[in-house]
Amino acid sequence: MSIAEQIQQDTKAAMKNRDRRRVETLRMLNAALKNGEIEVGRSLSEEEEQTVLKRQLKQREESAEAFGKAGREEQAASEAAEAEVVREYLPAPLSEEELERIVDQAMEETGASGMKEMGAVMGRATALAEGRADGRPLAALVRGRLQ
Repeated sequence: MSIAEQIQQDTKAAMKNRDRRRVETLRMLNAALKNGEIEVGRSLSEEEEQTVLKRQLKQREESAEAFGKAGREEQAASEAAEAEVVREYLPAPLSEEELERIVDQAMEETGASGMKEMGAVMGRATALAEGRADGRPLAALVRGRLQ
């Protein structure tokens, strides 16, 4: 079952449970996925669906942070709650140990020894992580190992 199909089923269940916030969030995700399909002119692959959801998650996290800094705690909490719903549909992120193993493997496979090879290591590490690692922490780890 695709992520979009799961979201549609969960939307129906949330409507039956009268969980208004969850229904709104799931509808927003469904709309984002539909927009993605319109953009590419076909059904999205699972990887493309995850990319759309990651983009939505990042938007919610950034909005929650901005509202928090502006002292608008209610909106920040709302955005954080939406981010939690989005996370349910994404694969679990890799642990720190798993990230370290992936970076070590990528460095070994590319033969990297300095910062000049950071791009090659990042490319391989990203491929090995299979979409389960955020770019910033991965880049920081690679940079730390190559310096």
